[in-house]
Amino acid sequence: MVTQCSRTQVVSDEQWHTVVYRKPVEPLALAAEALWQIPPVETTRLSEERGGGSRGRGVMSPVKTLFFCFLCTSSWGSELGERVQQLMAKYPLIDGHNDLALQLRILHDNRLSQIDLYNLSKVATDIHRLQTGHVGAQMFAAYVMCKAQEKDAVRLTIEQIDVIRRMCTEYPDLELVTSAQGLMDSRKIACLMSIEGGHSIDSSLPTLRMFYQLGVRSMALTHTCNTPWAKSSSNFYPFYRRENKSLTQFGKAVVMEMNRLGMIVDLSHSSWETARSVLEISTAPIIFSHSSAFKVCEHVRNVPDWLLVMLKKNRGIIMVNMHSGFIACNEKGDVSIVADHFEHIKKVAGFESIGIGGDYDGAPKFPDGLEDVSKYPALIEELVRRNWTEHELASILRLNFLRVFQEVEKVRDEERSQTPSEAQIPLEEAVNPCRLTLTHPVLSSVSGSILSLTPSVNVLTCSVVSFVLLLFSTLL
Repeated sequence: MVTQCSRTQVVSDEQWHTVVYRKPVEPLALAAEALWQIPPVETTRLSEERGGGSRGRGVMSPVKTLFFCFLCTSSWGSELGERVQQLMAKYPLIDGHNDLALQLRILHDNRLSQIDLYNLSKVATDIHRLQTGHVGAQMFAAYVMCKAQEKDAVRLTIEQIDVIRRMCTEYPDLELVTSAQGLMDSRKIACLMSIEGGHSIDSSLPTLRMFYQLGVRSMALTHTCNTPWAKSSSNFYPFYRRENKSLTQFGKAVVMEMNRLGMIVDLSHSSWETARSVLEISTAPIIFSHSSAFKVCEHVRNVPDWLLVMLKKNRGIIMVNMHSGFIACNEKGDVSIVADHFEHIKKVAGFESIGIGGDYDGAPKFPDGLEDVSKYPALIEELVRRNWTEHELASILRLNFLRVFQEVEKVRDEERSQTPSEAQIPLEEAVNPCRLTLTHPVLSSVSGSILSLTPSVNVLTCSVVSFVLLLFSTLL
């Protein structure tokens, strides 16, 4: 049997995705012509012995067949790569989660003056690689460790917001944006800011509102620790463990206030029951900013099918995480297994429910072929091979997130007449040694001299100090 290379229909959506093998480039054509002059001796002889006569001269030898199939494959790969580059230039990616700001604190103590964001070592993200990966907008997370809960989480979060704002305003190829229209208008790499973990607001709605004023447009309700009002999917930390894994009444107030503000609710890291509660009450679409399909990799950080169905009803999106631990269940994995998550979510909730949230610089291990933010085109190429259409790819790259953001802003506009929530968490729910009960201090004195204050004043609240910092920062 003679194997022949042929025209390949890659996808079936309009004309962009029909890849036809073209004439090889000149060096390959010359090599092919030279090889064609080598007589296919064995093949010709066998053909003539079977009565094929001179027709055998038109049959390629196995060597020629393999060579020409190689040429076809090389041409197809080049054509596919070119098509994907064109597609991503037309629909630049909006990436839902990146932890570069965390690495800037760990590696450089947030000293931007000492680094060049165009070329960074020891990280998976810099400006040149974002450009290579066709990242048109990046959601940068202002994340602080869960150990800061009940301590200085608010102050540390402000410092992370500060470094994100600085890098996105000091570098000419980056642009800080705070609206869906700003995303659409930007011709640079647009920067969005998120907070990763509700512990950053210290159970305070005024703090949440001040973060919004600073430009934050999304918040994950939890990280790997519970808050007094929402449960995490993880059990790494002992904070606020309770039997009820859904939202408390104050947690519901947080979600409703985020809806009123126009801040996107992020359910990555939340427990499934907390996610269910949010999806039942939120009037705006939500996101999972960096999660994947539980059916493909059974990790508690991923999203089960029943939640995907609720997500579809909510009109929200799950932005697929690239971290090997959530993609291949701690195996290294490759581009193919990542694409399996996209395929499964598409099957359950539709392509309209999918985005991309790489989690680069927030995790230690990524699949082969997707090692950093420059490698996103490899993922899109794999989806093209699986017959995803241009419209589907444009949606997961960009359009789905834009739709969610626009609908969140629409809810905000519809609720503009509502006054800010004055809900407060009961002190017995937020058992926090850093919270001060605002009462007059009891003074002790000897011979008219003040010797000491009561213990409640000696342990001055971290929350009050942090909140003063917040108010000060809004004046800058």
